[in-house]
Amino acid sequence: MKTLLILGSSNIDHVMRVEQLPRAGETCLTQNYQVQFGGKGANQAVACARLSKPTTPVHFISALGTDPMAKTMCSAWEKEGLILDSLSFIDNERTGSAMIFVDKQGENCIAVNAGANAALLPDMLLKHKALFSQVNYLLLQLETPIETIEQALLLSKQHQCHTILNPAPARPLDTALLKLVDIITPNETEAFELTGINVTDTSSAQQAANKLHLAGVHCVIITLGSQGAYVSEKGDGQLIKTSPTVAIDTVAAGDTFNGALMVGLSENMPLHQAIRFANQAAGITVTRHGAQAAIPKRNELT
Repeated sequence: MKTLLILGSSNIDHVMRVEQLPRAGETCLTQNYQVQFGGKGANQAVACARLSKPTTPVHFISALGTDPMAKTMCSAWEKEGLILDSLSFIDNERTGSAMIFVDKQGENCIAVNAGANAALLPDMLLKHKALFSQVNYLLLQLETPIETIEQALLLSKQHQCHTILNPAPARPLDTALLKLVDIITPNETEAFELTGINVTDTSSAQQAANKLHLAGVHCVIITLGSQGAYVSEKGDGQLIKTSPTVAIDTVAAGDTFNGALMVGLSENMPLHQAIRFANQAAGITVTRHGAQAAIPKRNELT
């Protein structure tokens, strides 16, 4: 039985649905407003919990504030089956928050306030150092301090734990950090930020992947939205297509993909099969509104 660990952000999402995404200086009326649970780390943790087998331990390392919503979030995650022993609560700080606009095509733009997420520093991570000796797979994103992400990758390497980095939100990364990553999963925007290559087709996707291989990443998976995902190992790439869907909300699509990918790999699925599993899970997510509310359960996948 494999043990899974997600390290990352927890946010309170303020979601506004609009006819079209607002432009600079524009005020627009919302069609709907909701407060939901989100954050890339929490979304991916919930995806792992829902899509893995019931006996699979799924741990979540995150930092929350001491506001009432933090307790409500924890209660919801416990019902999902997440193991929350490694959560930290930061005095005099609010849980992270995000303002999300979603248009009628399901596209979104997001502004994030880190809040307690910014306090998830290496010293706090080292309190949970023993956990890394139990874990087989680690999944991370970039909504927590970069020095903590690097520390988690170093601990993983010491314990032969497989590492998956979802480099979101987009930002440049040092080669020293990339060398610690087994699998990296950028979308087109993130791939451009990492490599300077504008990914528009499979040829440019391979060029971007080759740059990441040179930086030390063995496996590169570039998610391409409705096209599927382009996977490259040692310069040998292939597009894994996804089934067509009508997207109404893409907020948690990438998070679902990453959680499902880790679940598939932890169950010894071959890489391409794990990507198809992740494509299918993400394809269901985009047909629903919300972040964690949209993530499917294992029995919904064929």
